[in-house]
Amino acid sequence: MILAELRQYLSQHKRVALVDLSCHFENEAEALRGMLNMLEHKGCVAMLPGGTGCGNGCSKYDSASVEIYQRVSKDSVSVQHS
Repeated sequence: MILAELRQYLSQHKRVALVDLSCHFENEAEALRGMLNMLEHKGCVAMLPGGTGCGNGCSKYDSASVEIYQRVSKDSVSVQHS
């Protein structure tokens, strides 16, 4: 998997939990976290604050313990970490 695939997936799905990315790409969460950190430093992706829902209205996971990532467009305001 390359970073472009990860960016594209996030663009299509808007907000995605790390656990869902891990299932989709069949990769360990820690490996994906490293790629997501690289994209975050480039300003392409933001990790949303703890407790943020994925936006799908599900209650599959405890939102306080789930890492949610969102694709950041050049026009959007950056998300601040708490």
